[in-house]
Amino acid sequence: MGVGAPPSYKRQDLAGGGGILPTPGGRVSLLSKNRCTPPIFPRMTGISAFIVCKNEAASIERCLASLSWCDEIVVVDSGSTDATLEICARHNCRITHREWSGYVEQKSHALSLCTQPWIFNLDADEEVSPELRDEIRSMLERDGRGQVTEEGFEILRVVFYLGRWWRRGGWHPERRLRLARRERVTWHGEEPHEHARVRGAVGRMRGELRHYTYRDIADHVARLNAHSSVAARALHAKGVRAGLVDLLIKPKARFLKFFFLRRGYREGLPGLLVACMEGFYVFLKYFKLWELGRRG
Repeated sequence: MGVGAPPSYKRQDLAGGGGILPTPGGRVSLLSKNRCTPPIFPRMTGISAFIVCKNEAASIERCLASLSWCDEIVVVDSGSTDATLEICARHNCRITHREWSGYVEQKSHALSLCTQPWIFNLDADEEVSPELRDEIRSMLERDGRGQVTEEGFEILRVVFYLGRWWRRGGWHPERRLRLARRERVTWHGEEPHEHARVRGAVGRMRGELRHYTYRDIADHVARLNAHSSVAARALHAKGVRAGLVDLLIKPKARFLKFFFLRRGYREGLPGLLVACMEGFYVFLKYFKLWELGRRG
């Protein structure tokens, strides 16, 4: 055998069911089953990521690329007419079409399609940071050894808006329960706001989930308008009527919450803008509810 050549292996059957081990110089050391047990490398517990979407070609590529380490990616699409489905196909996603029925029902359906023990929910405009990815993979390795007692994990979401990451106030800090054991999680909430609920202990991840939110102020206003309409219709369907407190007090309370209690002032003028937008959303929601009530 030449210098630097790989060791040769010659398997010999051992009465005790042993094995072989190459040693320097190409010699073979016999391992007796009674004397030494080969190391066991635990299998990492599997994970399914899932996304519900429609016409997200502008952002979903980044999201899917950050999920390439997952065992499967489930996509529930509600009628995309742009390149969303082509992008998902390139990333080997399991794609299902389902007519839009609201965030809670769409995510509950997507959850039912997942096959792995752990699930991870992302929105199309979110991205897993490398630190969060490594932290989740480490957790899955520990779970493979039976060392994880939590049934789910809250994840710190950081927002990118107006050309900056928000880390001082307003939208920050924001934690979302997005990672959980599949058999222990369900989805709840009132449209358009949904949330996961886990039966059992919930831990926290340190890594960040990056949220690339509104493209600009115009996009922000347009989406607030759309979301406030959905929220007003959901309240109207439950028989809720808008009162003076809803119309006059709650919008101001929302502004004060985001600007002072959540320290939006630390973000400067952008923090003031977001606090105003939050109050404006509540204003729109309840005046639209008032309008629906007048129509009967």
